[in-house]
Amino acid sequence: MRSTGRSRRSVVLALALTPLAVQPAAADAGAVPPQTAERRVEAYLDRIHDRPEALVSFFRQLPKGGDLHSHLSGAASTELLMELAAEDGLCIENGTLRAVAPPCPADSRPAAQLSTDAAFRLMVLRAWSMQDFTPGAESGHDHFFATFGKFGEASWRHPGRLMAEVSNTVARQNQFYQELMITPNSQGARVLADKVGYDADLSRMHRNLLADGATDQVVRQAQAEADLGLEEFRAVAHCGTTRPDPGCAVPFRFISQVSRNSAPERVFTQMVLAMELAERDPRFAAVNLVQPEDGEVSLRDYRLHMRMLDHLHRVYPRAHITLHAGELAPGLVKPEELRFHIREAVNVGRAERIGHGVDVRHEDGADALLRTMAQRRIAVEVPLSSNAQILGVFGPEHPFPLYRRSGVPVVLATDDAGVSRITISEEYRRAAESYDLSYRDLKDLARASLDHAFLPGRSLWQSPGRYRPVRECRAALPGEHEPGTACAELLASSPKAAIEWRQEAAFTAFERRILGAARN
Repeated sequence: MRSTGRSRRSVVLALALTPLAVQPAAADAGAVPPQTAERRVEAYLDRIHDRPEALVSFFRQLPKGGDLHSHLSGAASTELLMELAAEDGLCIENGTLRAVAPPCPADSRPAAQLSTDAAFRLMVLRAWSMQDFTPGAESGHDHFFATFGKFGEASWRHPGRLMAEVSNTVARQNQFYQELMITPNSQGARVLADKVGYDADLSRMHRNLLADGATDQVVRQAQAEADLGLEEFRAVAHCGTTRPDPGCAVPFRFISQVSRNSAPERVFTQMVLAMELAERDPRFAAVNLVQPEDGEVSLRDYRLHMRMLDHLHRVYPRAHITLHAGELAPGLVKPEELRFHIREAVNVGRAERIGHGVDVRHEDGADALLRTMAQRRIAVEVPLSSNAQILGVFGPEHPFPLYRRSGVPVVLATDDAGVSRITISEEYRRAAESYDLSYRDLKDLARASLDHAFLPGRSLWQSPGRYRPVRECRAALPGEHEPGTACAELLASSPKAAIEWRQEAAFTAFERRILGAARN
C-alpha cells in the first residue's frame, strides 16, 4: 500500500517553502509613481544602449524572477567540476578527455594536473563546456550533449557543492527562486525496473512496481539522497550561521528527471518515482523528461512516453509535469518528427510547461496549438543561448516573438548555464536586444517566471499575466509601504505570493537606483 504520509526528512528544505519576511524599504517622500518610474527607466535603458559596461550593470541588477529550467549538473561551473575531479582523485582520459575513477588507466592523467598545466586545463574546459566552440566536424548539438558524459564522473559525488555554487549564482544574479532538475535514486529505480520488466498494461505494471513496498523503498532511498545533498549544501554555504552565503536565501524545489532514451520499463519506473516524490515530499515538485529529444529511443517511444504520463497523471494528480518538447530543428530529425511533439506533450502528456518548444512553427495545426497553450496558460521555458548553441536557432528564426504575439506565457531560463558559459542576466539582455523588448516587457518576463513556478499558495496577482495585485494587497506598494493586515496574512500563508512580493520590492529598489544613476 502506498504511504501518503510526509516523512520527517521532508522539512529539511523548510526554508524553500517558508514565507519570506517582508521588510519594506523606508518610505521615500519623493517616491515616483510606478508607471512614471517605469517610463524613466525605459528612457535610461535607451540612453545606455551603446554603453556595454552600463548595460552589463543594468541587466545584472535587474530583478529576474526565478529560473524554472536548470539542470543541476549542467548549471555548475566547469571550474567547480574540475576542482571536484582533482579533489576526488579522478583521472582524465587523454583521447576523450572524459573523467574516470581511479586507478588511472594507462592513457590518462591525474585530474590534479588541471591546476598546474594551463594547456591541459584549457583542453578540458573546452571539452566539458561550450567555451570557444565553433561548429565544424562536430556540431554544437553533439558537442553540447557530449559534455555530460565527459564530466559526469566529477558531478555526482557532491550534489551539495553544486547546489551551493548554483544557488549563490542565482542570488547574485538577482533571482529569487529556482527549480533544479536532478535524477533521484537513479540506481534504485534501474534495479526495480529491471526486476519488474515492461508490461504494456500500464495499470498492471504500476501495481507490480508498488507490490511488496518496492517503490516505497526506492522513494525512501531518494529522500535519503536528498537529505545528504541538502546537508552538504547547508554546510558548504554556511546556512544557519551568522555569515550565510547569499544562496541560503534562495528557495528552490527539485524537478525529477526521467531518462527518455532508456528502455520503457526504466522510463515508466522513473516517472512513478518522480510522481511519488512530488506527492509525498514538498522538496520535489514535478517530473520532466531529459536527454536528447532526437535520440533513437526518444523518437521511437515519444507517443508511448506521453501515454505513460497521461496514465500516471490520473493516479498522481498533484504531481506537476513540465516537459522538454520541440527541442528540434529541421535537418536534425525527419520532417514528420517536427509535426507533433509539442502538441502531444500538451494534449496527452499533460504538460503544464514546455521546455524549449523551438519547432512549434512546424507542428500540425500550429495556430490551434498556440491558442490552446495561451488559453491554458501553458508557459514555454526559453533558454535562448542553449537553443542557439544546440540547434543553431536564434534571432528571427526563434519562436520567442511568435509565442508572445500568440499570448502564450514565456519565461527565460538558462538550461545548463555552466555548459553554455552564460548567466541569466545575459539571457535577459539577449532577449531585449534580439526582440526589442521594453523595460516593462523585461519586468513582466521576470514576473511570469514566478507566476508559473511550481510553488504552493495563492499568487500575488489577481489574474494570470495581468500583474494587477489581488484586492488584499492593492493599496500597498512593495518596497514603499508595509502590507495591510489582509495582505500580510496572504504573504504569511502563501510562499508564492511572498516571493512575488519580494521581487516587487526589489523592482521598487532597482528603479530608485536607476533613477538616481540617471540624475548623475
